[in-house]
Amino acid sequence: MNTAEQALRRLELTVTRRLDGLLHGAHQGLLPGTGSEAGDSRVYVPGEDDVRRMDWAVTARTTIPHVRDLIADRELETWALADLSPSMDFGTADTDKRDLVVAAVGAIGFLSSRMGDRFGALVIHDEYIHRMPARTGRPALYGLLHSLMDAPRGQIVPDPPDLAEGIDVLSASRRRRGMRLIVSDFLDAQPDLDPDAERPWERPIRRLAARHQVLAVEVIDPRELELPDVGRVAFADPETGNVREVHLSPKVRQAYAEAAAQQREGTRRALRRAGIAHLVLRTDRDWVFDVAQFVLRQRRMSHLAHRRPV
Repeated sequence: MNTAEQALRRLELTVTRRLDGLLHGAHQGLLPGTGSEAGDSRVYVPGEDDVRRMDWAVTARTTIPHVRDLIADRELETWALADLSPSMDFGTADTDKRDLVVAAVGAIGFLSSRMGDRFGALVIHDEYIHRMPARTGRPALYGLLHSLMDAPRGQIVPDPPDLAEGIDVLSASRRRRGMRLIVSDFLDAQPDLDPDAERPWERPIRRLAARHQVLAVEVIDPRELELPDVGRVAFADPETGNVREVHLSPKVRQAYAEAAAQQREGTRRALRRAGIAHLVLRTDRDWVFDVAQFVLRQRRMSHLAHRRPV
């Protein structure tokens, strides 16, 4: 068994034993909700039911207000947008950012495949956005993850596709409702440090969320948040190849940390404005624990939102 196959088997065991064990219960997917498929009609209960779900046809026939329940979706089509641009080939802690991309896609994929969902992916890599068709079954998912793991490190290419373009392709290529996963560091080529400024990918992701259930996974490395006190260092931009020497004085390190915090806050606010679920994975943390905590938090919020008033 080769190294890639062993890594994928470990990933599957991690998801099925640790993650799935933490998330046991009758829930569909990582983002619990009421679903989108129409179910049976029942009598409307004032103060408890949403009037937007009123079944007017049954109400007209019976002269008694009825609402139509929603049932959880089954056999959905889940698509992931995996960012494998050069900035993802970076890591100074326990793993690289690219490894977390594979872990996040694998976690969603293994959990989706256990429910019979089809799983496909779009991959931003070099000058192309590669498409891997949605299929069911463990062999198909293994093949997709193998492709992500075996992809060569990103190269510097002229006018590469950005995250906004990838989201547009994801939104246009598959119209059927389902879950959409976006895994990226959300770093822009020309970052705007104003936390309230609109991000280049904000409008595309808002359009995507209007039709699909969307989960954004932000992948970061601790060195992207603060710099060590090591004196003079040569920095290379993985996207452009530009190299610059910088003396990491306390003033420079403080300015960098403040700029990084503003960039992350801008990402958080943009995703919140778009109504997107936001999960942060770090290369220096246990990603399984972070995913489990995120899902449990989402379930508590969903429970509180749908709890009937006393």
